[in-house]
Amino acid sequence: MKKYKHIITTVFVAGLAMTTACKKQLDVKNPNSPTLEQAKTESGLTSLAAGSIYINGFVNGDGWLGDSFFSLCYGFHELLADDVSAQAANQNVNLVNVPDYAILDDGTKVVNTQPQIANLRLNNTRDKQSQNMFYYEWQSMYGLNNACNQILALAGTVPLSGDAGTKLATYKAWAYWWKGYAYARLGSVYYAGIINNGISATNATYVNSAALIAESNKNLQQAASILSGITANDTYTALMGKLIPSFFQAGNAQVPTPAMFVRSINTLMARNLLANTRTSVMTAANWQAVLALANTGIQASDNVFAGFTTTNNYIFSPGGGSVAANTSGDETASSFTISERLVQDIKPNDKRLAENFLQVTPFFNQVGGFTFSTRWKLYDAKIDVVPHNGAIQLADKTPGNQEVYIGPSYEENELMKAEALINTGQIELGLASIENVRDYQGAGLPKVTNTGLNLAQALEELRKERRLALLFRGTAFYDARRWGVIYDISEGGGRTNAVVLSPNGVLSTHATINYNFLDYWDVPADEFVLNPPGAGSAPVLNPKK
Repeated sequence: MKKYKHIITTVFVAGLAMTTACKKQLDVKNPNSPTLEQAKTESGLTSLAAGSIYINGFVNGDGWLGDSFFSLCYGFHELLADDVSAQAANQNVNLVNVPDYAILDDGTKVVNTQPQIANLRLNNTRDKQSQNMFYYEWQSMYGLNNACNQILALAGTVPLSGDAGTKLATYKAWAYWWKGYAYARLGSVYYAGIINNGISATNATYVNSAALIAESNKNLQQAASILSGITANDTYTALMGKLIPSFFQAGNAQVPTPAMFVRSINTLMARNLLANTRTSVMTAANWQAVLALANTGIQASDNVFAGFTTTNNYIFSPGGGSVAANTSGDETASSFTISERLVQDIKPNDKRLAENFLQVTPFFNQVGGFTFSTRWKLYDAKIDVVPHNGAIQLADKTPGNQEVYIGPSYEENELMKAEALINTGQIELGLASIENVRDYQGAGLPKVTNTGLNLAQALEELRKERRLALLFRGTAFYDARRWGVIYDISEGGGRTNAVVLSPNGVLSTHATINYNFLDYWDVPADEFVLNPPGAGSAPVLNPKK
């Protein structure tokens, strides 16, 4: 893509700046000789394969809200899922998730005078890049893809010591995994995109989102095939230990064995299918495909792709690198605030409620949307006195404590399994998977298996569990879309019986919200203006009005 032709070169500059603080974890070259030629040695290739992935894909160099992909890009997804709201104007975050209208308990209809879809397109111009929601995930994921292309191009040309076969396979599996990840995110959010396997190259052939997902699966399957031929030996473990930043390698973010790596791939492919198919049109074959992948997906004891904060040389900082960090603490000063609808979906006796959310003096958001005010704050374990009760804690600004999931997790895999089971008539087995997740996160809830729940009731357990268990993990918007919530009420969307605290302090508990959000985003103007679609390209703008 023309916009990003410089990305690998800039990685070398960024590597020099970022590597002085923490044992050069992200150094992608010899700092005394910062040239691309340095990547043509084994140590140089290893540094490139580590540094370029994280710097190109996830490090914020553009002055975003927060300081990483996981603060702003994940933040947009949580905003659109009505998990959080915002009053700050940075990157348009206080406007991108204002519903079309809400009808309050007293019958008052509050209307958005600048509907979301119109607002997004008004800002999809090159001169409004900073306010353009479409821009950020695109540039991050194509930067990540370009880094992978560089690794794959060099991997077969660099002389390798020792067990060269295992090392080469590990480099390639690593690159194909991240290519699959990049196309998964692009295809799950953009109406169209470009498939590019060249280095700092471009083409004008845009393909639709389904083709991007197919490309994701193709790369993920290549990675899985390679990994299936690797023995979990010292060579593989040592190299993976260099590719993943050392400060990430804690808890369940330690080096995955080849078998664990393959299970992460299977879970991501299950997500690719589930996230991009409206639940109302999922077929029996679709559910069986999801179930087959989830049955071979991430297990509770697996190491997965996640990371932790650190004081220096971070991918995401303790104070601003994640949605959790930007939501927790003083709700009058945080970038995001907790949505009333999120808390509404948490069972009152769930230990995760008391562990993470506190009802406070109402915060009336006079700047953001009419559904943005809230009575809730998210605890920050660093500064708040938290009533610890053994449940998972979502936010902790103490360096080294905040975990951010980059890829899928055990909980996501188990909940996909649950959803597939429930929708194929195996309700009790599906409910058991929901309970597995609740037990894993210390929810302390009574069992729901063998309590006579019907299909609708079981699916409601599933919906609420995904809302909480996968909070801040980059999947919330996909759920709101596939369940139909974000669509216009005339299309079966919206939400009824919603809790809404109005800016003037009136609490409604049976409000109707009509979101009417854009489901798949347009290609950003920074791409299609500089790189106009060629003959035979898919449309770059979603026809939804």
